[in-house]
Amino acid sequence: MELINAFSVSLQAVWNDSGFSAFTMGNGIMILVGLVLLYLAIVKEFEPLLLGPIAFGCVLANFPRTGFLEDPGLMLAIHYGIANEIFPPLIFLGIGAMTDFGPLIARPSTLLLGAAAQIGVFVALVGAMLLGFNVQEAGAIGIIGGADGPTAIYLTIQMAPHLLGAIAVAAYSYMSLVPLIQPPVMKLLTTQKEREVVMEQLRPVTKFERLCFPIVAAILISLLLPPIASLLGMLMLGNIFRESGVMDRLSDTAQNSLCNIVTIFLATGTGMTMSAETFLVPQTLLIIVLGLVAFIFGTAGGVIFGKIMCRASGWKINPLIGSAGVSAVPMAARVSQVVGMKAKPGNYLLMHAMGPNVAGVIGTAVAAGTMLAMLK
Repeated sequence: MELINAFSVSLQAVWNDSGFSAFTMGNGIMILVGLVLLYLAIVKEFEPLLLGPIAFGCVLANFPRTGFLEDPGLMLAIHYGIANEIFPPLIFLGIGAMTDFGPLIARPSTLLLGAAAQIGVFVALVGAMLLGFNVQEAGAIGIIGGADGPTAIYLTIQMAPHLLGAIAVAAYSYMSLVPLIQPPVMKLLTTQKEREVVMEQLRPVTKFERLCFPIVAAILISLLLPPIASLLGMLMLGNIFRESGVMDRLSDTAQNSLCNIVTIFLATGTGMTMSAETFLVPQTLLIIVLGLVAFIFGTAGGVIFGKIMCRASGWKINPLIGSAGVSAVPMAARVSQVVGMKAKPGNYLLMHAMGPNVAGVIGTAVAAGTMLAMLK
């Protein structure tokens, strides 16, 4: 009998220490959400490199009593890298090494398209404030319209860390849905004649120009907006690796192995913020809706300004490239190409659209820096 009692006590102790005894309906719902996101990443291929780790991080976050964020270990280290703004700048280093600023340098006017596409950020900011979010939360929500995941995470950590999971999921989900969301907006706001505009070939860009651009941009923007110096500085450093011609090993590391490793940590750690307590709240649905509004208005802002440039240039600018200003590189530029090809077969807009596309990366970072300077 004593043996049976001892065994019973041991079983009870195991049960009390297990996650099952603390498992809630909220945990179950969030694990299901994580599995749905994992399905979208693997089966539907919605940003799989990002949404996959986020989804599994969400599943891990909802196992009770793991002590991930309390006990020393890998998970705590990953959380530290997100909370202390380490991972987003490293991602930007890789992005810089992969980015060709040539189209932007060849046609500097497309920088205006990247700026115009940021209107979605501020439309969503105002909308969020009208719906009851405070100004810091509204700024973090608005940045979804820039379609730049690392910047969204960077800004949210500083202004509204409790909203990180919802904002990251919305940002990366809409980035993956660019080919579905943008074309209807682009066609609605342009005429057939505008979509058929053929643009002149870009002029060649010298190596001197390619090297001067990241250096000058880093100096000017960092002095103007110090809060984003780490983001823009690493972006431009990565581009210097690429364009110097003598740092191939660094460029290759930045855009491949380092970027892949940091992406795993950043996305998984972001998913681990999606606990039932922080995600299953009414604000999450509002954030997802506002993110869509931001993205649509950002696309519309770029296209409308593209129409203005089309007229001002004497029909030399196809307004479709304005939609690429939302920063989802290079997917948004490819969408401009696809819509343009459907309107006029053989009309290649990809390289022209890359100008506002990379300008959008800078524009979103500048918008984030402006909000950090004014609202934090």
